[in-house]
Amino acid sequence: MASVLVVEDDQFVRSALIRQLTDASHTVRSVGTALEALREVAHHRFDVVILDLGLPDLDGSEALKMLRGITDVPVIIATARDDEAEIVRLLNAGADDYLTKPFSVDHLSARITAVLRRARAAGGEAPPSAVLRVGGLTVDPLRRQAELDGTRLDLTRREFDLLAFLAGRPGVVVPRRELLAEVWQQSYGDDQTIDVHLSWLRRKLGETAARPRYLHTLRGVGVKLEPPVDAEPPR
Repeated sequence: MASVLVVEDDQFVRSALIRQLTDASHTVRSVGTALEALREVAHHRFDVVILDLGLPDLDGSEALKMLRGITDVPVIIATARDDEAEIVRLLNAGADDYLTKPFSVDHLSARITAVLRRARAAGGEAPPSAVLRVGGLTVDPLRRQAELDGTRLDLTRREFDLLAFLAGRPGVVVPRRELLAEVWQQSYGDDQTIDVHLSWLRRKLGETAARPRYLHTLRGVGVKLEPPVDAEPPR
């Protein structure tokens, strides 16, 4: 079924979720703090994260923001808080779904299935078939593969979406608002989300913000992707 990370500090609730999700044929790992959750998603690939908000080291809303900085894995918030404004804020901040405790494992499993179905549908949308080439960078939207100078790039789903969107508009400065709308499907949000993903993407392209080659940020305007300027040959 699904590979699930449970982030829950209450040992009783945590044990019950592990047992019930395992009985439902899911593969489950669990942690009790936000920092442990960040380490887990950095080293393991999960299909979905179940995130409690009342964590001992960091509030779950801050944990969600940090998770969104390093991964696009679907996140289901599971908490006793039922304030509608809080629910809306967390969904706008990147949560994929929200469950109020107590809930049954059947309810949780149904939410997991629904979230994964949406994620797979988004990843399976018919993209342009043309392979995009910008300098030594090749992006194949149909196969969702990217290469730099013939070497395959290991990109997350969101990193690939961001790269493909910019590669389809080489040399064009894309406003941050447009990136949020087209890549993140959000009408508004935190610019830090874009900055973090650009930082991770730059690292994989072998460049930095101080010494960009492909990705160029125009402060207060937007981002563009263009082929690097070849250095002049020595005289």
